[in-house]
Amino acid sequence: ASVLRCYRGRLMSSFTSDLNFCPECGNILPPPGLQDTVRCPRCSFSIPVAEFDGQQIRSTVVLNPAEKSAAVVEEEDSDLQGPVIDRRCVRCNKEGMVYHTRQMRSADEGQTVFFTCVHCRFQEKEDS
Repeated sequence: ASVLRCYRGRLMSSFTSDLNFCPECGNILPPPGLQDTVRCPRCSFSIPVAEFDGQQIRSTVVLNPAEKSAAVVEEEDSDLQGPVIDRRCVRCNKEGMVYHTRQMRSADEGQTVFFTCVHCRFQEKEDS
């Protein structure tokens, strides 16, 4: 919802928002620093650093769990070695194929990509 706010006698149109976001354009505001104001890098909005008094600034880094990231198949006696990608097998219709590349044509042409399904071992190739 759009609201009108007054700051030191100056009328500003804005959206109600968290102090971490610009109320004019919605961009993430940089954290307060040594300057007297925090200025939005996208538009002309600025807010005094004093507005942030008493605010806690926290950041969190969330890493993808190992089971959801691109897996790598590395079985010693397996012919399937390499990164697993999210590609659907045309034979068994399941996700997950190992790939490797090889230069099969002249150097000025693209590589050939070989895909092998990790479930049914169906192989296909793609010229890139």
